[in-house]
Amino acid sequence: MIDRKRQLRVISTGSGELDRKMGGGIPLGSLTLIEGESDSGKSTLTQHLLWGTLSMNGRAIVYTTENTVKSLLRQMESLGMDVRDYFLLDMLRIYQVDASKFQEPEVAYSMLGDHIESLPHHDVVVLDSLSTFLPRSSDEHILEFFSRCKAICDGGRAVICTAHPHAFEERILTRVRSVCDAHLKLLVEHGASELIKTMEIAKVRGADMPTGSVVSFAIEPGIGMRIIPISKARA
Repeated sequence: MIDRKRQLRVISTGSGELDRKMGGGIPLGSLTLIEGESDSGKSTLTQHLLWGTLSMNGRAIVYTTENTVKSLLRQMESLGMDVRDYFLLDMLRIYQVDASKFQEPEVAYSMLGDHIESLPHHDVVVLDSLSTFLPRSSDEHILEFFSRCKAICDGGRAVICTAHPHAFEERILTRVRSVCDAHLKLLVEHGASELIKTMEIAKVRGADMPTGSVVSFAIEPGIGMRIIPISKARA
């Protein structure tokens, strides 16, 4: 019998190079915030973390406000991460969240929290993304939700949330970052001839190795995220 929890001590991206930059991967039991603007690579990074989880015989759940089940499976396949077999074996569950059905964000937070807690055998939970709900939420409701996610993580699971930074008021964003165990910030910058994607590893508590501070990457078909030297990216 496979001891999944033992194998999943650290959540891998499925890429040794990416893992090294992140200090060896994200420890299981971490609450992670992946922050970035549109097209910065947030969803692709979460897909790498899903791929790493499933490759280590872990179970994962995705709540998506930006994809359908079919489009998410198709997108991952196009990046060289075909998870259809895991989906059919129920190791991966994908739930499409229609944000338009929730007039009150606190109702969505409550239902998400209840649903996550009803599936205790899934090791990794991805919420991609919370940006639809955050601007309409009070500080209290946002902090309550992240505190609930932290309690879920304290039970040994990992929760990964993505959001646009502008979806938060600065005062609450600072507090949310402090609650999270890992904080990854993705940026899109203008280079000499093209847009450059970078990832700042702001913190990964409990990482096995020192984390790289800022890395530049490209997203390529059949590969996903590929780290490139910043000097080359800016050339």
